[in-house]
Amino acid sequence: MLIRFGTELTEAANRAALACHAAIEAAAIPGVEESAASLTSVYVRFALMRTDHSALRIVLEQILAQQDWSQASLPQGRRLWHVPAVFGTELGPQLAEAAALASLAPEDAIAALCAQPLRVQTIGFAPGQPYLGQLPSAWDIPRQTGLTPRVPQGALAVAIRQVVLFSVSTPTGWRHVGQTALRLFRPDHPDPFLLRPGDEVLFRPVTRDAFETLRATAPDGGATSERLR
Repeated sequence: MLIRFGTELTEAANRAALACHAAIEAAAIPGVEESAASLTSVYVRFALMRTDHSALRIVLEQILAQQDWSQASLPQGRRLWHVPAVFGTELGPQLAEAAALASLAPEDAIAALCAQPLRVQTIGFAPGQPYLGQLPSAWDIPRQTGLTPRVPQGALAVAIRQVVLFSVSTPTGWRHVGQTALRLFRPDHPDPFLLRPGDEVLFRPVTRDAFETLRATAPDGGATSERLR
């Protein structure tokens, strides 16, 4: 079953999806085997041997009636991540192009991308890969019409008012504007995904030399985290 809070991405729809998903998880509904939040909806997978559509719908409607989920508090246990990133250079080769599409000078684009924490709105496409946002309306820039053959793990890319941090090396249609040393997918760890929906990420611009030093010497390229209240 799918619970949808909007047909387009907004802060309120994303907040509702994250908060309602947390409530569904906490309810431990009999028959529900998995649930997950996307940008604006919650997916619920259940076993027909233990419940059915009608019974589950009643329970879910009771949860939905508890409050206005677009105004709900975000899930507990969230973290704020401070992440050093280098912008431009050959490590962020499409910064100037993306900045121009946003009608910004490159230095103003960097300042805008680092101005405030960005929420992890969902995890998807690749294991542990976060979609961050929303950026100001100037960043409502389209994806490329073609594909960049490959961006590296930790790449920072932008499109449609969002930032994606790539958890694996992959082709992409998003513009590659920066680079981090964050290892987002850790299959050798008990919890393999570093970031969770509802977490926040604040980028800190560093020089190319400083980035290379952090990448070589500091865990996760100098990224740190703290609990959010």
